[in-house]
Amino acid sequence: MDTRPLVMEAAPEPFLKLEPEVAPRLEAVPMILPAADPVRWRLPPALVGAVVFGIGMPLLWAAWLVSELFDRWGALGWAGVAVLVAGFGLIGLGIGRELSGLAKLRRVDQLRADFASGEADRVAAAARRWLDALPQHAAIGPAVAAADTPESILALLRAGPQQALRDATDALGRTAALQSVAIVAATPTPALDVLTVGWCGMRLIRRVAALHGLRPGLLGTLALLQKTALAAAGVAATEMAVNAATHAVIAHPLLRQLAGDVAGAGVAARRMIVLARAAAAACSPLPRG
Repeated sequence: MDTRPLVMEAAPEPFLKLEPEVAPRLEAVPMILPAADPVRWRLPPALVGAVVFGIGMPLLWAAWLVSELFDRWGALGWAGVAVLVAGFGLIGLGIGRELSGLAKLRRVDQLRADFASGEADRVAAAARRWLDALPQHAAIGPAVAAADTPESILALLRAGPQQALRDATDALGRTAALQSVAIVAATPTPALDVLTVGWCGMRLIRRVAALHGLRPGLLGTLALLQKTALAAAGVAATEMAVNAATHAVIAHPLLRQLAGDVAGAGVAARRMIVLARAAAAACSPLPRG
């Protein structure tokens, strides 16, 4: 019989194994690309060539024609010079008006950014520039100059010029709505309805722009149409007020029967009121509040 004491096997002791290097990341490491230099916008050569050709050839032809007129008779030459100067002068005047209208639309965006900045100096300067374009509301200028915070300046502008412009815009929208109801009721074909109501809408947008101190030309009107389409999404919150205004228009005693007989008359009137408010939102530099 073995009398030696039993020896219990010792349990293994825990140990830590340290990695000599950093363990790899489990997620993918995003690739870091070198920042590219900003690309400067350049006019395409085809467009520059078309402009040079479109302007240069008429000028050369006009110069050749005037020289031929001078060879025939001096009075004819001077008459040709007068016609040439008057024609190109009117073209230059039209181009200048188009550029001026586009510049005024861009100025609205700049004023809107200044009003939304929250800085007292920028807001006060923007208020002065906006009131300069609205001489009929210049009486509020001293009160705006005395205000010392951006919030008070915006409150004065909303209670004064903006409210007056909003009332005038609603009046223009109601007038255009009445006209659209009469046009839809009087025109014999739907295609003619679209053309006439579209003309009324374009005229309404230009009148609202003129009310806000803008005089857009052809290109300015196209740019204003784009801004009006973007602003129409924000005007959708006034649907209840639009419904009430449309009901008042349709209830006009002279047009109640006509609007009741034509299904699209009420829709056209409603669209005119929405269009007027959307155009006012696109032309006003004040942020919504």
